[in-house]
Amino acid sequence: MVDTDETLLLDLLNTTPVVDGTPRDDLADAAAGRRWLTAHGQRSSDTEWRAVLDARTALQDVVRGDSAPSSLAPFVDGVRSRAVLADDGVTWILDLPEGRSTAALAVLAWDALRLSDPGRLRPCANPECRLFLIDHSKPNSARWCSMAVCGNRMKARRHYQRTKQAPES
Repeated sequence: MVDTDETLLLDLLNTTPVVDGTPRDDLADAAAGRRWLTAHGQRSSDTEWRAVLDARTALQDVVRGDSAPSSLAPFVDGVRSRAVLADDGVTWILDLPEGRSTAALAVLAWDALRLSDPGRLRPCANPECRLFLIDHSKPNSARWCSMAVCGNRMKARRHYQRTKQAPES
């Protein structure tokens, strides 16, 4: 998998953050969706935006364990890979479905990550956070989307709970 595909997948999953305690949708309207697609070097159209919205929801559900991977099938239906022979060897070209190309790329990136690094893509362990992370640490022990934000918050919360419950002497 190309690193840009991994970035596309994670950026898509993370388009529904909680900002200052309020859930936000960075792809909420067609204009925002088209801007996001363009910023990620993808085809920009209302059809692509709608497909990427649906793929995002399905991918988030699969990564959270709320849906089976088979729910992603509509996004890769019609994807083909063809060989092109050149002087330096064979190059594989993806033929992506019109109007669903970004959705298909995101699902293919999810599958490539699932196969190459199983269990490394996960939701943030902070129950108030809706972001995802790809754990690149050697022990595969990262729990939070950001140690500076969610990690600190969760550790401070646990510390507060421990000190609050500790008997006073």
